[in-house]
Amino acid sequence: MMREGAPKTIYRKDYKAPDFLIDSVELAFDIFDGRTRVASKLTIQRNGKNHAPLVLDGESLEIVSLVINGRALSADEYRYANGKLTIENVPDQVCFEADVDIVPEENTSLEGLYRSRTMYCTQCEAEGYRKITFGLDRPDVLSTYTVSLTADKDTCPVLLSNGNEVSRSTADNNRHTVVWHDPHPKPSYLFAIVAGDLELVSDTFKTISGKTVDLRIWVEAKDIGYCEHAMTSLKASMRWDEERYGLEYDLDLFNIVAVDDFNMGAMENKSLNIFNTSCVLAHPDITTDLGYQRVESVVAHEYFHNFSGNRVTCRDWFQLSLKEGFTVYRDAEFSADMNSRGVKRF
Repeated sequence: MMREGAPKTIYRKDYKAPDFLIDSVELAFDIFDGRTRVASKLTIQRNGKNHAPLVLDGESLEIVSLVINGRALSADEYRYANGKLTIENVPDQVCFEADVDIVPEENTSLEGLYRSRTMYCTQCEAEGYRKITFGLDRPDVLSTYTVSLTADKDTCPVLLSNGNEVSRSTADNNRHTVVWHDPHPKPSYLFAIVAGDLELVSDTFKTISGKTVDLRIWVEAKDIGYCEHAMTSLKASMRWDEERYGLEYDLDLFNIVAVDDFNMGAMENKSLNIFNTSCVLAHPDITTDLGYQRVESVVAHEYFHNFSGNRVTCRDWFQLSLKEGFTVYRDAEFSADMNSRGVKRF
């Protein structure tokens, strides 16, 4: 007998296409110390001819309000239990809106949105997005995202998300807002935000078609002098991907955030790569030759995911080895070309 709460075995043969798809996602984060309000607006359509209820993923969310096609739902019109929000008898086209409260300061799972010392950060691969707000948290549902971030200007002067920056504004109460839009549909595991007090190292890259891309590496003030090699590696990666695969970067901006407390080595969130500093910082006084090669390889790997993993992504998590294996091959080929092919271990 399987004990209650034990992990459930999932089989690839049991894959089922989603009953609904989400065309677009609008998110508004209102960040305060001890509470963050997340307002979401999802444009949803039924996937094919089925009569299934709308079931959305969501864990540890405090529901403030739920709205379907402009009408607020009463408590008896939905069920929220065991990480699933279920709404019966929805039409084929749905505008779903939700206001939820979360507490990143108490999120010790380091999945979803959490606070690490003075910075707010996300980690959504594989199923962390559901700890931020309701959605279809699976890799075969791709949506465009527009994200508004509002926070205190002193504690969170830097507000980042995926895509291109659309606008920024300030309010009288020392708060400010930055809006981001990612025009390329992506699964929820590639969603990311960062909010905190960080310093900027910037450069530019001219693509093969002549477009200028702003390159930005964000670090804590103490690390500002250790980013030159990572920036050089990023530019080399972008040029190599153009020359080897004909892949030109597809946005106006590329952000890297590197902090001590990120819980993974690095994560390829679309246009907002988040790194542990061990994979970014390098300086002749503290870094070995192997350390320089590691930074070069990891920066390249996460950049190469922009196409092999982001623009072309997984159907399900059984295909993780496809996106990771191919991208590992790509970064190994890059490292061989940048250094010595004869001694590069594949």
